[in-house]
Amino acid sequence: MRGRAFAWVALAYAVAGAVGVGAGRLAPTDSPLLIAAVATFAATLAIFAFSLSFNNSSFYDAYWSVAPIPIVFYWAENPPGDDVNSVRMALVLTAVTVWGVRLTYNWARQWQGLHHEDWRYVDKRREFPRAYWVVSLTGLHVMPTILVFIGLLPCWVALGAPARPIGPIDGLALLAVCTAIYFETVADKQLRDFMDRPRAPGESLTSGLWGLCRHPNYFGEVLFWWGLFLFGLAANPTAWWCGAGALAMSVLFRVVSLPLMERRAAERRKDWDRISREIPLILPWPRL
Repeated sequence: MRGRAFAWVALAYAVAGAVGVGAGRLAPTDSPLLIAAVATFAATLAIFAFSLSFNNSSFYDAYWSVAPIPIVFYWAENPPGDDVNSVRMALVLTAVTVWGVRLTYNWARQWQGLHHEDWRYVDKRREFPRAYWVVSLTGLHVMPTILVFIGLLPCWVALGAPARPIGPIDGLALLAVCTAIYFETVADKQLRDFMDRPRAPGESLTSGLWGLCRHPNYFGEVLFWWGLFLFGLAANPTAWWCGAGALAMSVLFRVVSLPLMERRAAERRKDWDRISREIPLILPWPRL
């Protein structure tokens, strides 16, 4: 059943890709930035059509990590100028690709198939029984697409700005994205290992990176977008505006994602009150 489900998801993304390319070619603009915006919005609507047809919003789950890869490569192939730093371009493309492939692979490993839906979607169905598909379209499909696109704006700056030499800010950016991918990779593996071994009901993972903060995978995700911002800033120090994406991601996780996870943990884990007092929320810090 998982194999058949993956086949449907693969078909959905192939259709979404074709729809996106077609919409981009028909877009009434020559700007690669706007063409990518039109394409990713159209592709999102195609994915939503599959979600609606199969009554399962999980079709969108991988879009968060899949869509950025073709977007940044399209921008790299169509920069607004000819004088682009090839080293910075390679660093940005590699960072986004490694991040996207790793996150997509992690999703694929734990996705159960089309008979299952993320618990957050199930909660939304209960909260909005009559308007769920409006909520799904706006809040679970279109809004994340907008956030991801805004988060990628530093890549547009880094891939299209005049060739500034590689400098210390590029080094900070590389350190940030490498640290982010490390945290996400190790945190996900530690969580898988914890879930696979025998454990007491309601037991929490508090070792490894999970002993430094309660949500190390989310820390890595937020840090990654700030790393992209640093690449944009390194390419154009006046482009502070491109930090809007990293800021929006930080607000999303702090205001929406983290409270949801905290509330669920408090309901399901008997020692969460103690853990929340001893271990920081998202910024890693060793316990004394």
